Amino acid sequence: MRLRSLESAVRRYDMVRDLPLAVDGLTLSRRERDVSSGFTRVTTTVELSGDGAVGRGEDVCYETDDHEDYPRPDLRGEYTFDEFADAVARAELWPAEPSQEHAPAFRRWAFESAALDLALKQSEMTLATALDTTAEPVRFVVSTRLDDFDRVETLLDANPDLEFKLDPTPEWSDELVDRLAATGRVRTLDLKGLYEETEVDTDPDPEFYERLFAAFPDAIIEDPAVTPETLPVVEPEADRVAWDYPITGVPSVQALPFEPAVLNVKPSRFGSVEALFDTLDYADRLDLDLYGGGQFELGVGREQIQALAAVAYPDGPNDVAPGAYNDPEPSAAPTSPLDPPVGFGPRK
Repeated sequence: MRLRSLESAVRRYDMVRDLPLAVDGLTLSRRERDVSSGFTRVTTTVELSGDGAVGRGEDVCYETDDHEDYPRPDLRGEYTFDEFADAVARAELWPAEPSQEHAPAFRRWAFESAALDLALKQSEMTLATALDTTAEPVRFVVSTRLDDFDRVETLLDANPDLEFKLDPTPEWSDELVDRLAATGRVRTLDLKGLYEETEVDTDPDPEFYERLFAAFPDAIIEDPAVTPETLPVVEPEADRVAWDYPITGVPSVQALPFEPAVLNVKPSRFGSVEALFDTLDYADRLDLDLYGGGQFELGVGREQIQALAAVAYPDGPNDVAPGAYNDPEPSAAPTSPLDPPVGFGPRK
């Protein structure tokens, strides 16, 4: 999952910032679907049109109320991509107070990703072409919370080669841990130790952490809470500790409690294309391992995070599985690796 080195030292953002962009319309559409984590996912698709083309992005704010009375800023005009990004940063995108910390970034990403898609279409380029690289097949893992072995068993029955990213909880029995470890298919364990006051956050517990590190010696361990009690367990395993929730740009990487080895890149958390691309460049310089993450996208956002994985970290245990794997009832679905999705720019 090593980030592929750029053939030159050119900043990624500089390769797209001057793309011409003409915008003459904005259309919004809403999607809803029940998902495997037991809630109804709502997202809004942002469509920007211009010069006979349409660019799309997806707002992945988690609270349904954030998708009500959705703003319609007047963004018509002719820009470079960078000028449009500045216009989005100045636009009034929140008629009411955002419900969650990352919501403003999610919304900004919806508009910027739609604009990048449109600019590439208007220039008749894919993202890979713009970045002077090759899109490669994307390895993915299936992410799920579980209370027993049934869901994993059902998925493995349908596709024995699946790999998993799981959200362990202290309630997991020794029997469940042993059965999961015996599959040899668990690649990432998300401790969710950095969330606060949510339905998924998990209290830091050094015994729980030690139990997982020992049972899954080859798995990546994501987002442990680093406290005086957990540090003696976590720090010796630093080479396989990954960071997800706090990663929003280069400053957030620099602020981690110890030098990172692995990052989970969730593009919508960065808000801007510039922040995302600069972080990829920074990770390249530090020779960090990367893999991509998702936000239960229901539409174009899923293809776009797969497309970003294809050009930046295709071999990582990417949490970008096709949407069918988020259905409440698992069934046969595409297998890993995925053919490189276009995601941004002209479709074939």
